[in-house]
Amino acid sequence: MDGAIREKRDAETFADEWETAWRRHWEKTGFSPYELPGSDSPSAAEREFLMSPRTSDREYARLKRITDEFELGFRSLCNLGPAVTVFGSARFKPDHPYYELGREVGRRLGQSGFSVITGGGPGAMEAANRGAREAGGPSYGLNIVLPHEQKPNPFVDQTVEFHYFFVRKVMLVKYSCAYIVLPGGLGTLDELFEAATLLQCGKIGPFPLVLIGRDFWQGMRDFLLFMVKQGVFAADEVGFARITDSADEAVELVVRSLPPALKDRLHPIKAKSV
Repeated sequence: MDGAIREKRDAETFADEWETAWRRHWEKTGFSPYELPGSDSPSAAEREFLMSPRTSDREYARLKRITDEFELGFRSLCNLGPAVTVFGSARFKPDHPYYELGREVGRRLGQSGFSVITGGGPGAMEAANRGAREAGGPSYGLNIVLPHEQKPNPFVDQTVEFHYFFVRKVMLVKYSCAYIVLPGGLGTLDELFEAATLLQCGKIGPFPLVLIGRDFWQGMRDFLLFMVKQGVFAADEVGFARITDSADEAVELVVRSLPPALKDRLHPIKAKSV
């Protein structure tokens, strides 16, 4: 009984701390960007909360911006040859082992004849683009405009800038025949599970999804196996995913997965010294 009481008190303390943290957040930011339908006669409190009421004109303007951004992505990437998207954290510095691993992934992809697509930023993205350029292969960055500006890394042949994360994710997934995922944070997980869900549901592919870094991904692998045991999906529904520590193995898995017609379009590049 004492344990149950202690657990309840801990839960209440956590809830109080969580609520206090959010209250400090709203006091600091001063407004909520959430939009509700506009009103002809809102009260003063409503006017303060709504800030930017939702209107038909504003919604149509937003729809046009979204459509224009999709069109930009389609026009920029529609002639891309066989490509592989590499996901990973923006926070790895050039002296980090995962940066060097990403660089080797990009280099091996470029040598195999693939175009390399990343989110265009620093860290693992920069590393993959850098490796592709060093191999002499095409290198693309699909950059996202953020409040703290994410500048395109200097190793891309072409940059496409996006405002909307969801449009950018469509492009990262749509124009690739495989996905290689280096260690990363919430953004990387978002992209990983976007691809995994589309593969599971048969909306794309079948394409390989290869995760690099056994130690890093072990916890997620264990949790997915736990979810299988809970019956929320079957083991064969994520059978397209592989985990390895080797850039060579990751790229070899991708090449082996290609149908002959697509493999014939690859033009491998002879390895050169770096």
